[in-house]
Amino acid sequence: MKRADIAPFFATLQAANPHPTSELEYTSVFELLAAVLLSAQATDRSVNKVTRDLFPIAPTPARMLAVGLDRVMDHIKTIGLFRTKAKNLLETCRLLVEQHGGKVPRSREALEALPGVGRKTANVVLNVAFGEPTIAVDTHIFRVSNRTGLAPGATPLDVEMGLLARVPIEYRLHAHHWLILHGRYVCQARRPLCEQCAVARFCDSAPRELRGTRRRPVEVPAG
Repeated sequence: MKRADIAPFFATLQAANPHPTSELEYTSVFELLAAVLLSAQATDRSVNKVTRDLFPIAPTPARMLAVGLDRVMDHIKTIGLFRTKAKNLLETCRLLVEQHGGKVPRSREALEALPGVGRKTANVVLNVAFGEPTIAVDTHIFRVSNRTGLAPGATPLDVEMGLLARVPIEYRLHAHHWLILHGRYVCQARRPLCEQCAVARFCDSAPRELRGTRRRPVEVPAG
């Protein structure tokens, strides 16, 4: 993607969805952290389904610890890797209580020291909860960044660094939400909806006849 096309690319996504938000359901920073931890290799929809019952009885790290490992596993058993995720979640809660006064830290180093919390999860929390212009690269963003030519890279970290270098600062805060939603609903893995894509004219992989033309955008959920 030409550098001159990057700002119009994001301006188009912004016009269609001015205030994007995570599709994970949460009411606190802790619930956001827990939901993102649970969402690895699982859909947001499947995570929301289990947290709707789990979060009301365990809305804080201390309450989650009181619920205990067996009950947490029982609540989340319908999502992938639930045993490992439950153990990581409980250990994270223990560290939050013992080392952070039950609060979610806002430094990358402290977040990534928590079990089950990698760079992607830390980026989501820093961005969504604390308003930092980080970009969490999931499978959707990795695909969209490579397919469009926005920020090609062989690894998620390569793509993240490319995006941070190329995305204009005025779009960086919401960039990962726009890209996730675009990948989830338009630039899909098996068959991208190029004929309905509002940003096809900027995309390196779009059919030649769509480049440089304006398309009626496919409707993307606002959040």
